[in-house]
Amino acid sequence: MRIVLATAAWLTSPAHWQGSDGVAVRVAEHLALSGTALAAAALLALPVGLWLGHTGRHAPLVINLLNVGRGLPSLAILAFALPVAFWLGLGLGFWPTVLMLVPLGVPLIVINSYVAIRSVDREVVDVAWGTGMRGWEVFREVELPLGAPIILAGVRNAAVTIVATATLGALVASGGLGRYIVDGLARQETGRLVTGALLVALLSITTEAAFDMLERVVVPPSVRAAQHPGTRRLPNVGTRGSP
Repeated sequence: MRIVLATAAWLTSPAHWQGSDGVAVRVAEHLALSGTALAAAALLALPVGLWLGHTGRHAPLVINLLNVGRGLPSLAILAFALPVAFWLGLGLGFWPTVLMLVPLGVPLIVINSYVAIRSVDREVVDVAWGTGMRGWEVFREVELPLGAPIILAGVRNAAVTIVATATLGALVASGGLGRYIVDGLARQETGRLVTGALLVALLSITTEAAFDMLERVVVPPSVRAAQHPGTRRLPNVGTRGSP
């Protein structure tokens, strides 16, 4: 009960909604971190995953390497990102956190994109080839539209993972909601700590819901219905090792 009261008192204090440490500012910082990392991960991963799915070349090697990389703890990746950031002259804060988050999203997007294209019914693809379509046309007109739900599922899994893990950025002087957790522990302020955890959970749920809405807008109902419900979230694709 004391935890609930402390959290309620912290949230209802006007001082905690204003200034550079206010809730709105911290949420905006968290979104900036997560959005930048997700955009970078998608730019790197989508072309690779789609190419692997369309051609099948070197796919086992790449997928196995990515699966190994997914087993690395997030804190270990952050430790690697710090010297890279210093070497690039980026210092502490925003960019080391982004460098940590990008590798978390890349494997999820690559693997889902690859599976999305390879899971398209081969008979449909053969018919497309038989009508005279070329490789790029088959990819654009058949494989990409039919694989879109699984591709978006990979981006969504990456987004939720990145949003949740961005809290670790506070360990390297970054902003975001992780500041409430780290500062709450340092100051022994239960209300601040619990508020940070609750806001991160709420933001993760909101991200999940936003991508569900995006899928409903972007993907035609007939394509969504054609996908088996069990294929939209692949086993071991949306999970990682412990931080």
